[in-house]
Amino acid sequence: MKKYEKIIVAAIVAIGLLMLGLCIKGGIDNFTNKDRRVTVKGLAEKEVDADKVVWTMRLQDSDNELKPIFGRLNEKVAIIQDFLKEKGLEDKGTVAVSTFDVTDNLANVWGDNRPLYHYSVSRSVIVTSNDTKFIGELMAKTDELIDRNVIIDYNNAEYEYTKFQQLKPEMMAEAISNAEVTAKQFAENSHSKINKIVEAGQGEFSIDEADIPYKKKIRVVSTITYSLKD
Repeated sequence: MKKYEKIIVAAIVAIGLLMLGLCIKGGIDNFTNKDRRVTVKGLAEKEVDADKVVWTMRLQDSDNELKPIFGRLNEKVAIIQDFLKEKGLEDKGTVAVSTFDVTDNLANVWGDNRPLYHYSVSRSVIVTSNDTKFIGELMAKTDELIDRNVIIDYNNAEYEYTKFQQLKPEMMAEAISNAEVTAKQFAENSHSKINKIVEAGQGEFSIDEADIPYKKKIRVVSTITYSLKD
């Protein structure tokens, strides 16, 4: 009976040693592999049409009396409004007119270096539209206003892309996918495999001007860290 008890005890000890060895091996493997990781960047780019434009046309005039300036600017604003209506803007956007911006040219002048006119006044016509291509085409026709004795002092359009939040998840997914391709290539070159994502940044988004004024280039770079395994 004692003989069988010794065999059982020996078997239990052997199994215990085996399990201990496996645990030690697993711990060593985990310790060895815990710092085996790769950090890569994933890029996603997309060119989109801007979906909002704010077009500003500023008029400027000078004189020694304010009343004549106001009268001339009002006439020019009316001419621009008629021009925009003729070109079909009424169904494409809205038009707003700013207040008069008056500068007293004599307010801070000393000595004999006096300006030619006492007052300079500016006023702007501001067009807001979602039809960016139409506005771009219309801007190219503003030279016609010269024939109507209207000279625009400042003529500029600011384009925006307002649906950025809707596009964000799609671009993030693409950036992460591209990062994974890079990580797999690195792992293959180092005779390993990627395991799982250890760290992931949301990514840095930027919206820049494209070659065409009414287009925007959206770009995101995501930084992803993967663990590696054999």
